[in-house]
Amino acid sequence: MTDRSVPTVGDAVPDGKLRAADRSDRSNRNTAVLVGFTAVTNLADGVTKVVLPLMATRLTDSPAQVAGVALTLTLPWLLVALHVGVLVDRFDRRLLLWLADGARMLVVAGLLALALRDAVTVPALYAAGLVLGVAEVVALTSAATLVPSLVAPAGRERANAWVAGAETACNEFCGPFVGGLLVAAGASVALGWTGAGYLVGTLVLLLLVGRFKPTAGDARPTGTVNQRIAEGVRFLWQQRLLRLMALALTVLSACWGAWLALMPLVATSLMGLDSREYGLLLSALGAGGLVGALTVTSVNRLLGRRWSMFADLVGTAAMVAAPVFSTSLWVVAGGAFLGGMGGILWTVNSRTISQRLVPDAMLGRYNAAARLFSWGAMPLGAGLVGVLAEWFGIRVAFAVFTLATLAIVAPFLRTVTPRALADAAGPVTGSPVGR
Repeated sequence: MTDRSVPTVGDAVPDGKLRAADRSDRSNRNTAVLVGFTAVTNLADGVTKVVLPLMATRLTDSPAQVAGVALTLTLPWLLVALHVGVLVDRFDRRLLLWLADGARMLVVAGLLALALRDAVTVPALYAAGLVLGVAEVVALTSAATLVPSLVAPAGRERANAWVAGAETACNEFCGPFVGGLLVAAGASVALGWTGAGYLVGTLVLLLLVGRFKPTAGDARPTGTVNQRIAEGVRFLWQQRLLRLMALALTVLSACWGAWLALMPLVATSLMGLDSREYGLLLSALGAGGLVGALTVTSVNRLLGRRWSMFADLVGTAAMVAAPVFSTSLWVVAGGAFLGGMGGILWTVNSRTISQRLVPDAMLGRYNAAARLFSWGAMPLGAGLVGVLAEWFGIRVAFAVFTLATLAIVAPFLRTVTPRALADAAGPVTGSPVGR
């Protein structure tokens, strides 16, 4: 007797089941590709953020000039993020990723050529940092908009978790560690490996399947670039939930910028750490982020999305408050771990929410505006904490940022309500997978 549970020759398999299976396979494949691309390119970014400032220290003793190299890598978020959002909402997003990686490879190749001739200069590092910074804006904004169009709704939380985990683990944890090892072998070795990483990322993108243009990309955009930017910012501001998330993220990111800027001084002057212990302290951030990526689905199931995001407020407050009350490595590292874990819980949930609330044709401008709030706040937080520490001392400076984080609690609880989150879990506005 034939087992009718298994299709045989001549049996008709419902088209809907075939289409559903095909969409699931595409979704899983695209998730793996996006995670792989994110991991490889963010590892290269993390190495670059270590290599360029260290190359600067061999050319100048000026703290301002060395800090300027690091600034060039993040300054483009303040200067061009909104304009990049317009590009991402108009053109093929995979093509933009390829162009960004191409620019990265050209810059790294140029620096490698200069390093081999011992002709690197501080202005050359500034120029390289700016181009790499702009390329990072294009790459991260484009990649963030691909998830809702290439991954099925049921798989987006998992995709966002793994992408965010890859960003944190590779950019903040593995990248600096690998960068330090590579620089010890020579700047040219570090640059060569970085260029290879960007090349691998470019090739990985060939494996993506689906639609890479915005769903409204076939129509000519109306209005000027500035009008389209204003449209994206206005959309963010008119959505109460999205507005709260953007403003809260501004404060949280400023706290991260402050912590990262002042922690080297705290570690050496207050805590008396050596280089190995300081590396352990920084690694706690990445370790927390990795744990957050691995557990976000379980945490959401256990606590709900609202309290999962609230955990980032607690974690960030613990991160900036720890140096106020203790100089113990384990206490401060514990705060950093909680901050890193909370950051991933917030990132995954906020991305999943925005991918349901924001139309596909608006995702580029929305993501650019949201990242402008977050990445743009980091250098501002770094500058503010320096001024506060200079005038009032390190502990007072961190106490101010702790209070700023706690001030978000009431607005968060009023706005991020179960009903608001239920509305955000309604029909998805992005384009279906495989269209």
